[in-house]
Amino acid sequence: MWLISFGNCLTLDSGKYVLVNGLLQLIVHTKEKNAILFTHPPEGSFTSTGLVVSSKLPRFSDLYTLTVASADPGSISANKPVEFTKSVTKWFTKNGVLVEGLFWRDVAGLVSDYAKEPKKSK
Repeated sequence: MWLISFGNCLTLDSGKYVLVNGLLQLIVHTKEKNAILFTHPPEGSFTSTGLVVSSKLPRFSDLYTLTVASADPGSISANKPVEFTKSVTKWFTKNGVLVEGLFWRDVAGLVSDYAKEPKKSK
């Protein structure tokens, strides 16, 4: 009798877990999309929004896309999103070792491009 009650309790808890997990997955899929990093605004910055960094590497492709955008695209201080798409082979040696410096240089350039003042149209 005790084992049956314990089994029913596990089933009920498992059902709750599945429901909560499914709800969290829905939120992640609809709200966060491909985001891998959310930041606060830089300290001492005049902008009021942080950044969202997202990435995409399609299946069976070597083309990696990294995007930097505002966490609040509707904000007046939000810049336009910037991205680059490169072959991942540019960051690896012939032996398959990642050359981190090359990758981070590209990432720093992307963040720098995002931070640039937008050119005003005349």
